[in-house]
Amino acid sequence: MKVKNLQPNATVAACIERILVIENDRTSTPFSLPLFANGLPTLLFTSAKGRIGNNSAAHLTLFGQTILPETLAFRAGFVLIAYFFKPCSLRSIFGISALELTDKPVDLNLLAPKKTLELQERLLNAGSTENRIALLNSYISGLIKDSKNRNSVIEYAASKIAHRPSPEILTLVQKELHLTERTFQRMFDRDIGITPSLYRRICQFNSAFQQLNSRTFDKLSDIAFQHGYADQSHYVRSFKEFTNLTPKDYLNFGS
Repeated sequence: MKVKNLQPNATVAACIERILVIENDRTSTPFSLPLFANGLPTLLFTSAKGRIGNNSAAHLTLFGQTILPETLAFRAGFVLIAYFFKPCSLRSIFGISALELTDKPVDLNLLAPKKTLELQERLLNAGSTENRIALLNSYISGLIKDSKNRNSVIEYAASKIAHRPSPEILTLVQKELHLTERTFQRMFDRDIGITPSLYRRICQFNSAFQQLNSRTFDKLSDIAFQHGYADQSHYVRSFKEFTNLTPKDYLNFGS
């Protein structure tokens, strides 16, 4: 199995954080990919149809905010390409309220069949991963050119929170932008799909998760304190909330 994390090219970098590619040619070995909260809407292409929890997955799936942990399972070999969008992209790029897709991934063809059925067919018949990425880049760059309803205020707020997801950041950003608490929350619900408080906690969890995943720590308490948790128990509770696992269970998973 090959796993690659790619930086978006200039045509899509305005709305894409990163691209994940997984190529698994084991045609007879089942595979499960955990889906955890990361604060980023995602467009997912898979060459083989899998299952998200108990539901059949499409070849092209659009995810909003993921809060509840889930798994994407395949019975056979597959190619997976995931485009991780910047937090405010659902409304500005796809023209839908972000709240509609929170924990409710949808077949992209149900949103815009005239534009995406042909794209799906070309992706399935493409001869290489590079060709598939070129097709997706072309599709997304077209959406960016036609995008409307960009909310630069919430884009700025989301970026500030993601880079410093400490408990006090919400009050600081809200005051900086001269927004009432009610307006701040309403704009987050519409443009990101969750409350500012939950978004901050997801960013905090995801930042700590990256360090855990890289194994660059001596003790779990080191991760807890470096990422603003009150103590190790607080960190473990947060981790379990978003994964249904403890950090130790996650590290031991599959070993």
